[in-house]
Amino acid sequence: MTYAVPWLVPLAAAYAPTRRHRRPELALGRIASGGPPVAITQRTLVEKPFCRLIHLDREVRRDDPRVLVVTPLSGHFAALLGDLMVALAREHDVYFTDWTDAREVALANGDFSVEENIAYVSDFIRHLGFPLHLLALCQSAMPALAATALLAEQRDAAEPRTLTLINGMLDPRIEPTRVDRLARLRPLQWFENHAIAAVPAGFAGQGRLVYPAAVQHSALIAYLSRHIASGGELLGKVLYDDGENAAEQPFLEVYLSVMDLPAAFFLDTINLVFHEFALPRRRLFWRGERVEPAAITKTALMTVEGEHDDVSAPGQTGIAHELCRNIPRERRVHHLQRGVGHFGTFHGRTWRNEVMPRIRAFIRAMA
Repeated sequence: MTYAVPWLVPLAAAYAPTRRHRRPELALGRIASGGPPVAITQRTLVEKPFCRLIHLDREVRRDDPRVLVVTPLSGHFAALLGDLMVALAREHDVYFTDWTDAREVALANGDFSVEENIAYVSDFIRHLGFPLHLLALCQSAMPALAATALLAEQRDAAEPRTLTLINGMLDPRIEPTRVDRLARLRPLQWFENHAIAAVPAGFAGQGRLVYPAAVQHSALIAYLSRHIASGGELLGKVLYDDGENAAEQPFLEVYLSVMDLPAAFFLDTINLVFHEFALPRRRLFWRGERVEPAAITKTALMTVEGEHDDVSAPGQTGIAHELCRNIPRERRVHHLQRGVGHFGTFHGRTWRNEVMPRIRAFIRAMA
C-alpha cells in the first residue's frame, strides 16, 4: 500500500514519533520447495544508505527463475510482503529491496528523491544481471517501470526478461480513489508545510526532513476504521488473517508498523504521480533523460489489479500496456483478480492460490 495521505493529522510541524515499532522481519521459517521443507535465510548482497538488496538463500540448489521484488518505499516495511515472498520462494530464486527507515540515515548521506529511487532499482538490476524477472507493486511500480524503460533506451544487457506490476499507481487520473483525490486536493506547498518534519536528536538521521511515521500511522488507522465500518477487505484481514504465517506474523502487526520516509521522495511522489501525472504524460525525467516506456521491446509485461482496489483502482496499472505499446502483444498479459481489494492481490489465500500461479506461469512462459 502506498503511504496514506496525511489528512486528519496536522501534526508534522512538531515531529511526534509513534510507539517505537520494532522492524518486523520476514516470517520465513521452512518452506516446501518442490520436495521436503527447506530453510530460508536472508543474506545482504548490496548495502546502500537508503536500502539493502537481500537474497533469500534456500538450502536447496535449483535452477529456478531469479526474481527481484521491488518493494514499495511506502512507509511499510518489507515484512508486509511476507506472504508474497514465501509463495514466490517456493519456485523462484528471490531477491528483494529492503528500504531503510529515513530517521536512521545520517544527513551526510544526502537526500533521496524519486530520481534516486529509480537509480537504486537500476543499480540492483545491473548488479544481479541477466536473466532477471522484475516484480513491483503499488508505489514501486512507477520506479520499476521507469528503470526498465531507461535500461531499454540504453540497450543495457541487464534489461529484465519480464516485468510484473501489481496494483501500480501509474495513472491516478483513471477512476480516482479517495487516496488520489485527497493527494490532488491541496497544492504541493501545503504538504511541505503540514506533512514534513525534522528528525530530532536521538536518531542517526537527526535533522533530516521526513514524512513522519506518526502521520502515516494515524492515517492508516483512519483507513482501517473506514474498512471496519463498511465491511471492507481489511476487516476480513483483521477478523480472519489468511496469511500463511499468520501465527508468527499477524497481518495487522505489519500493516501498522511504519517508518519515516525521506521528505524529498515523499514530495516528489505527490507532485510527479498525483499532481503532474508525469509518467503517462511523458513528463517524467531521470537526470535530464525522458523516461519512455515505449522504448521497452524485449521485456515481457504482466499487470495485475484487484477488482475492488480502493487505493489504486483498476485501470491505473493496466495503462502500462498502452504506455509500453512496443512490447509484442503475445508478450503482454493482464489479470483482473475478482473479489479482492488492494491487499488480496499479494497477501492471503487468493494471492497464493490464484494470483501467484498466474505470475509463475507468465514468468516461465516468457523465460
